[in-house]
Amino acid sequence: MNQAADSQPDFTPKQGQYLAFIHAYTLVNGRPPAEADMIRFFRVTPPTVHQMVLGLEKAGLISRNPGVPRSIALLLKRSALPELNPRDDQPVKTTVTRY
Repeated sequence: MNQAADSQPDFTPKQGQYLAFIHAYTLVNGRPPAEADMIRFFRVTPPTVHQMVLGLEKAGLISRNPGVPRSIALLLKRSALPELNPRDDQPVKTTVTRY
């Protein structure tokens, strides 16, 4: 059965956080994240992110075009995604100059 048609998608809490990040990043930046963006946000190694992306694709939760940068697309409705939890040890950074 297609994951997008399920009312309760089957993914782990960690997978849910990656899916929520992909959604939020795409919403804010107008394009999907690169694996490097996920590495920075989750503070994990490149192989960890790559294996997560492959697992999400294999589970039918995302689609992507291998070799094409920023080609990740969610195959779930927004309502199926959990809230993105900020890391407790991740300070909010801003580039806005205060006057």
